[in-house]
Amino acid sequence: MALSLEEQSFADRTITAHAGRPGALLGILERVQEHHPHKFLSSEILEYVAAKTDVPLSQLYSVVTFYALFNLEPQGDHTICICRGTACHTRGSRSLLQRLRLELGLPEESEDGADKLCMTTPDRKYSLRTVACFGQCALAPVVEVDHAIFGHMNEQTLHREVEHLTKEKKK
Repeated sequence: MALSLEEQSFADRTITAHAGRPGALLGILERVQEHHPHKFLSSEILEYVAAKTDVPLSQLYSVVTFYALFNLEPQGDHTICICRGTACHTRGSRSLLQRLRLELGLPEESEDGADKLCMTTPDRKYSLRTVACFGQCALAPVVEVDHAIFGHMNEQTLHREVEHLTKEKKK
């Protein structure tokens, strides 16, 4: 699928705005991803950015697969991220994750025990992610809902937050 002229123009403006700055590549990729309606970096946009910045495509893929911030698949309208760090785990983040997966109709955890997760509901309303640590251990368990951090989360409060997102979307 080819990039639209609007996508190319936005990428060009973003690249120009970040030219010569330290960490420019991260800023470019972040802005381009946020501009996409489904908050992800398509292979087409990565190829375009690689060509325009003269950065090898393999290096771009190294960056976007290293940082959890970047998505290579379309994301939901709302993102819920659950911390799986030690403090959060010991204070119940696993049960939060299991409850939310059940509530959103997402498949069970794989048997490989991987803690890193990124799943989107088929209707693309929600993306559920895990993170190794938010660095907010005193607030464990920690959940991020649409970039807002919530500490001392429990199943009932998480359920209310998801209900709030659902009601907000219907307005």
